[in-house]
Amino acid sequence: MQNNSGFWHHLSAAPHRSLFLAGALQGVFTLAWWLYDLVGRYAVAGSFTVWSTPPTWAHAFLMIYGFFPFFIFGFLFTTYPNWMNGAKISPRVYMTTVLLMTIGIALFYTGLIYSQSMVMFGVLAILAGFGVAFNALLRVLLAAKGQDRRHAIVTSIALSMGCLGVAAYLLWLITNMHFLLSLSRHAGVWFFLMPILLAVSHRMIPFFSSRVLQDYVIVRPYWLLWVMLACTAAHGILQLSGQIQYLWIADFLLAVCALYLSIRWGFLRSFQVSLLAVLHISFAWLGIAMLLYSLQSYFYMQNPENILILGLAPLHALVIGYFASMVLGMASRVTLGHSGRPLELDRFTWQLFIGFQASTAVRILPEIMPVFGSFTPLLYLLAGLIWLFCFLLWAAHFIPIYWRPRVDGKPG
Repeated sequence: MQNNSGFWHHLSAAPHRSLFLAGALQGVFTLAWWLYDLVGRYAVAGSFTVWSTPPTWAHAFLMIYGFFPFFIFGFLFTTYPNWMNGAKISPRVYMTTVLLMTIGIALFYTGLIYSQSMVMFGVLAILAGFGVAFNALLRVLLAAKGQDRRHAIVTSIALSMGCLGVAAYLLWLITNMHFLLSLSRHAGVWFFLMPILLAVSHRMIPFFSSRVLQDYVIVRPYWLLWVMLACTAAHGILQLSGQIQYLWIADFLLAVCALYLSIRWGFLRSFQVSLLAVLHISFAWLGIAMLLYSLQSYFYMQNPENILILGLAPLHALVIGYFASMVLGMASRVTLGHSGRPLELDRFTWQLFIGFQASTAVRILPEIMPVFGSFTPLLYLLAGLIWLFCFLLWAAHFIPIYWRPRVDGKPG
């Protein structure tokens, strides 16, 4: 009983512990479920499985709203009070958030097998978790006086869009209106995840770089952040309105801004410190992804029959290359720093991170190089297997830290 008490005490001692733990487990579950579906769909093994909800849209929801938010909330619950010198988020808030979202995920998976009604209740529980988290973070933002709140304002607006996206998915399940599904998907990527990751990258990458690189000059132009956010919003609006032939204008500008910041932030110098390099490599994928998006849109504008050129390569370069890599890089850093461990990435974790990059490259390969087109299903499965294998090892490496005391004996 005492050991069990100690387990829960340490797990609830800081916001990131329970949320990162749930996010790590969900990362394993959602990739395992998706691979199971693909294996049956491509007739590699087993048989085609019929789910209560179309698997493609279930996969999209589980990644956008059922994987990343665990890490995002764990990170923001930790950083908001630090950014704005505000009151710490109470255990009641972050434990309620993780409980509601975990229940929601469990109902979602169960509902995929048995009933779409259970999926609906799962999405409703996840939405409640989002609401609790958003309300708590908004209170910290509104209570801040005389602090730089720009990044927090961006992330707070993005969180409200995340709530909108979850609600739209729930309404789609109820009404089967395709626009609501489209709103949920595009709002999740362009109005929710992208602004949060951009704001966090803009604030934290130059800061972390200045802490470990000698004679480093912080470059953090806010006007450039506003331009990138405007391009992101423009992409989402154009996508929702069906004007994809004009996406290249916003996407190319965003790509140029991202690549410029990669250079100015010291991409090459970052390899001196592996824990820093993972953040710079992740951010570099943003520039690559937006170049792919701009090419896809431009070719489509020239010839509408080219809509399938590059397929989903830009999306996966963005979501796996930038979103997933950045989230895991930040999660690794927070986990190490807030457990009293040295801020150093061991060789094993660095190799896992390289594996994540390899999975991104393998996933987009058949769509950017048609010569590999005949191997598309095999490469899709290989990319998923690499990602799942690396993430499973990452989770096994970090998960035990979340229920153990800090190694330096400090609270938290």
